[in-house]
Amino acid sequence: MSKETLRGLGLFNLTGRCAVVTGGSKGLGLAMAAGLASAGADLVLVSRHAEEAAATARDLSAEFGVRALGLAADVRNEAEVEGFVAAAVAAFGKVDILLNSAGINIRRPIAELKLEEFEQVLGINVTGTWLSCRAVLPTMRAQGWGRIINISSALGSIGLAGRTPYTASKGAVLQLTRTLALECAADGITVNAICPGPFLTEMNRSIADTEDGARLVGMTSLKRWGRLEEIQGAAIYLASAASSYVTGSTVTVDGGWTAQ
Repeated sequence: MSKETLRGLGLFNLTGRCAVVTGGSKGLGLAMAAGLASAGADLVLVSRHAEEAAATARDLSAEFGVRALGLAADVRNEAEVEGFVAAAVAAFGKVDILLNSAGINIRRPIAELKLEEFEQVLGINVTGTWLSCRAVLPTMRAQGWGRIINISSALGSIGLAGRTPYTASKGAVLQLTRTLALECAADGITVNAICPGPFLTEMNRSIADTEDGARLVGMTSLKRWGRLEEIQGAAIYLASAASSYVTGSTVTVDGGWTAQ
């Protein structure tokens, strides 16, 4: 769908909104950032790599005609999280949308994992999400409007062997989403989660042609990897006026995996 078409759909029009996207320079984060930009949102893309974030911001700005800023930050670092939110407010005057897409996955049986690996996954996937949510709340509460979108996973609800750090983290994101939705209900802020299934991201390319990858795809009803653009609709919906009565909920985009 073209940006002109999307902007013509009032409920989904994000023109004038500022969206902060963590993990926004690659993978699902980049795809969702592009989706928000296609609906008119200005962007603040956060990545651990400054040059990558800046280049991606320039590309999306040129493609969609929106303003975009790329910033470097580690979402586990409280001061850096507060810093990118402050930079977003300084550049755009506000933060309307937070999309928490920064995340990692370490795949091995529990007996082969080190404690620091488990803590690394939880630090980025859970603590980073929590810190980012907390950091945007003052500006969202002051303006009486906000959309927080957390990225969980189909594996936040079901188990899969060899994924204890990831499944634990994504289950925690779901509970964080539900609880924060209750806390923010009176403030004009909705908090929801997207639960992707197997998308062919950089994170998954290493297993794409393996038995493990084939098993993942085989668990879906559609029997294929998700295409990156297929996550965009959920992000646009949850960021827009169309979802004004939706909070504490999950939108599952998993090719029918969890329907079975």
